Amino acid sequence: MEGEFITPESLLEKFSEQHILVIGDVMLDWFIWGSVARISPEAPVPVVEVQRESRYPGGAANVARNITPFGTRIELAGLYGTDPNGALLAHTLGECGIGTGLCLQDEGMQTITKTRVVARQQQVVRIDREKRRSISADQVATLMENLQPVLSDLDGIIIEDYGKGLITPELVDALLKAAEPHGLVITVDPKPGNPIEGRGVTTVKPNRSEAFACAGVEDLNRDSGLDPLADEPLLSVGHALLEKWACHQVLLTLGEQGMLVFSGGEAPVLMPAKAREVFDVSGAGDTAIALFTLCLCAGLPASRAAAIANLASSIVVGKLGTSPIEKAELLESIQREYPNGIPLS
Repeated sequence: MEGEFITPESLLEKFSEQHILVIGDVMLDWFIWGSVARISPEAPVPVVEVQRESRYPGGAANVARNITPFGTRIELAGLYGTDPNGALLAHTLGECGIGTGLCLQDEGMQTITKTRVVARQQQVVRIDREKRRSISADQVATLMENLQPVLSDLDGIIIEDYGKGLITPELVDALLKAAEPHGLVITVDPKPGNPIEGRGVTTVKPNRSEAFACAGVEDLNRDSGLDPLADEPLLSVGHALLEKWACHQVLLTLGEQGMLVFSGGEAPVLMPAKAREVFDVSGAGDTAIALFTLCLCAGLPASRAAAIANLASSIVVGKLGTSPIEKAELLESIQREYPNGIPLS
């Protein structure tokens, strides 16, 4: 494909032709927006006067939400409770055009809810409601039974592990075995400490701290500001994980330093961050894996897919809350970065 290009418009059109399954820990993101004008007389804490509240899909559901602006067919598989917050999550997903037909509900489960109190564009406190509970063998069987009719029509799968109990070795083994005959793009957002054997997937996307934790190596250069391509421990960890997971790529997200792509037999490729102003990093990783997977499914090579994902992440960190990328703003960003088209090599 040397010398070939695809226009930004054609790429986004290809996004609309894809069919993606997102499977992982689903949550409800609840935001309480207000202002602070005084300190409480009861304790040295700010008093937040509430102005409005909003709710969004969180966790794996936010990954799915980041795909919705492009007309992509989305399947979401997860687990949540029958409690009031579970009903709110289902309603919120419906408002975003994401169905819950492949999700399981558990009467004994508390729907994972993260409530953030934000004042003056700053997060004051986060309140988590969750009780970690592993998916049962019967639930794995039911989920796989529900997924079987869908697999043959998919282009890609995103496995989003937040370490809340859905993503278990048994589920991943069953999913990868069932997906193998279909030759799908499979990307994984890992959680250190969760012993998932996802060898042979397309791409694994850890952030820096997750990468070092997964490799069992202490990160001595974390706050050094060293150029990633000159950071020998970082490069060593990336290559080690590429071998450990036997995947095609390791996509390492580095916050303000951008992204680093490791591919077998090739030198690492750095995508410097493009953010002009950072307000909130909430959900940036969700945006990265969503757009990276979409790009791979649309036929882009990994380095170009990472570049587009990097542009998308740079946009969302300039927004407050877990706001997804919008189609028009991504198109504009790609056009600005690739005025002559996106190289396919």
